[in-house]
Amino acid sequence: MIRLKRIYEAAEPDDGERVLVDRLWPRGVSRERAHLAEWNKELAPSTELRVWFHAHPEAWGEFRHRYLAELRERPEALGVLAKRAKDRTVTFLFASSETKRNHAIVLKEALDAMEVPETI
Repeated sequence: MIRLKRIYEAAEPDDGERVLVDRLWPRGVSRERAHLAEWNKELAPSTELRVWFHAHPEAWGEFRHRYLAELRERPEALGVLAKRAKDRTVTFLFASSETKRNHAIVLKEALDAMEVPETI
């Protein structure tokens, strides 16, 4: 199961494995306070896409389209994370103050839609 949470919220036991899915380390958060199992920069949006979306926040649909295209280029990394989430709770952590339109939502949707082979 995949959950989403801002990294600025306190860690809780039911978070399971906490995975930061941002390319940049969030301001004001120590590594100790983050309680991370992993920092997965590989599945975060590219720097170019992140900068573009920051300049065009109204273009949510286009951002989703571009980010999903980037994710399709990383099937192995997606598969590994999807398999982990199938077996346990994984909480994707993100820094954005925008909780309704951010890359972690798109990443979760992509993984939820995947059929996870047992061999990954």
